[in-house]
Amino acid sequence: MSRVRPGRWLLALPMALLALATIYPLVFTANVAMKTRREYVLDRFSLADALRWENVATAWNTVDMARYLANSVGTVTASVVLLLLFGSMAGFALSQLRFRGSSVLFLGCLAAVFVPFQVIMVPLNRIMADAGLVDTYPGLVLAYVAQFLPFTIYLMTSYYRTIPTEIVDAARIDGNSVYGVYRRIMLPLGTPALLSVGILDALFCWNDVLIALLLMPSAEHRTLMVGVTSLRGQYSADIPTFASGVLIAAIPVLVVYLLLQRQIADGVAAGSTKG
Repeated sequence: MSRVRPGRWLLALPMALLALATIYPLVFTANVAMKTRREYVLDRFSLADALRWENVATAWNTVDMARYLANSVGTVTASVVLLLLFGSMAGFALSQLRFRGSSVLFLGCLAAVFVPFQVIMVPLNRIMADAGLVDTYPGLVLAYVAQFLPFTIYLMTSYYRTIPTEIVDAARIDGNSVYGVYRRIMLPLGTPALLSVGILDALFCWNDVLIALLLMPSAEHRTLMVGVTSLRGQYSADIPTFASGVLIAAIPVLVVYLLLQRQIADGVAAGSTKG
């Protein structure tokens, strides 16, 4: 019978606590969503007596969650596609192509990652208003791309730098143009990083409230997270209904993670060990 090494326990214990801290809020929210107002007021930490899906139905129908869900899916999908396209192109150029000023451009992208959105929200709103992009889906997509593109470029550049330059040189000798090298060589090799970065960008865009609230003032153009926020205002005394709205917003992200968890893990491992 093999002994369990003490080092494994030292690693497993904090990991288990981290997993518990991550899972418990979702379980607590789902439990509250199944309660009545009376049950929640009497004991918010007890288990629900029954599965009451009427709270979910109320949250879904009251603030037009179906429209908000469609708005979020559309804007997040378009934003992630553009982020991956521009980010992979810029990452390839900054990591593999030799031109003057590439290091300065990379440092500029890195510096932009640390600029809080609150610093640029006023000029951004002014620019969007002058361009007629306020309360439009293209305006929101452009704002997401502008906000999260530096992060995407930084990660893609860091990943592409682990790919030997001899591969690019050999492809150029074989007659490929710069675009051909990007499409035939760099995109396939960058698939693990693209998947991981795409998941992160999707989470950033999906969970955003401030940008969507600033640029989409009309009710019919709200995203799902903004809709959940408005639900909190309407049902400030009805916490189970609000918890149902939070649960609705969390389910799509949870489903995507459960379906792609192996690919996400493989992408993170490839990005951390390659080279």
